[in-house]
Amino acid sequence: MKKLLTVALSAALGLSLLGACGGTTETGSSSTAATATTGTTAAGTTAATTEGTETAAGTTGTTASQSDGSGSSLGNIVVYTRDSASGTREAFQSIVGFGDTDKDQEALTSSAIEVANNGDMATKVGQDVNGIGYVSLTTDLAANNLKALSFDGVEPTEANVLNGSYELARPFNYVTRAEGDFSSDELQQLVQAFIAYLTESVEGRTVVRAQGGITDPASGTPWADMAADYPITQQDNSSLTIRTAGSTSVESTIQAALQSFQPLAGNFQFSMNQTGSGDGQKSVLGDGKDGTNAAEIGFASRSFKSDEDVSAAMATGTYAQDAVVVVVESSNSLSDLGMDLVRGIFTGNISTWSELN
Repeated sequence: MKKLLTVALSAALGLSLLGACGGTTETGSSSTAATATTGTTAAGTTAATTEGTETAAGTTGTTASQSDGSGSSLGNIVVYTRDSASGTREAFQSIVGFGDTDKDQEALTSSAIEVANNGDMATKVGQDVNGIGYVSLTTDLAANNLKALSFDGVEPTEANVLNGSYELARPFNYVTRAEGDFSSDELQQLVQAFIAYLTESVEGRTVVRAQGGITDPASGTPWADMAADYPITQQDNSSLTIRTAGSTSVESTIQAALQSFQPLAGNFQFSMNQTGSGDGQKSVLGDGKDGTNAAEIGFASRSFKSDEDVSAAMATGTYAQDAVVVVVESSNSLSDLGMDLVRGIFTGNISTWSELN
């Protein structure tokens, strides 16, 4: 009897210790609910949030399964922002009115999580029910589980950008290398032809519009009526490569335009290295024009700055307009934010969703 009692007590003690240790869960590392997660802030430091679950994909914030999207069930607002070289970020901050301390504006909240590009922003916010950020109108919102918010009561649509009622709008600009600074005369002529196709032709404008860029195809010229002015397009150009750099927001529109132009211009090649608007001018006219990020055409999703001299370019201008769209995860019940509320959120003066009720 004494031996049986000893065995029973040992078994009970073993079960108690196993329960205290928690054992091994079925979901493994994806079950780290309510643990602190981190992200890189705009200042380059590490920010922490304790709002929810870190998914197996490594997304910070709260997963959609934890909230029904109503204001009362959401917690602290998680602000996402682009890197400092981003034209989207510059346009957004300039229009909303924060981030420029030289103009005595309030700074971006120090808890903002900085993301690498437009696609990264869409992915992060779409996976975080407490998240808010901003993307180009060219972004596939449905594919990224995003909801676009109206701005001061105006929907972010092409029509509203063109009629001037949607204020969060900006240009898609381009700049080329200087005349004579291309690797060959043939490549220079090919770039001239592509710029004409992109900015003037019905086909080029239509392709850009199909990818979300705001253009007016009806006022364009059919490429068939333009091609004779660019004889370079009538030969085999498979040995030539057009390189692009700069804004990430323009990527879908420019890639589509280049692809549609290839069979019309001798099946040339192209290479895209979109790293941010800050590299647009540098890659063709600045200190990067002969480096690893060198290109024939640079792009910026904003106006070129005063210290980005484009006067030496063979060609520079605007090929489309775009809207910057404030976005939240699709289950969020919010539908509209005014200028003051957007500024309050991104400067940290409004930090919880309940403050917006």
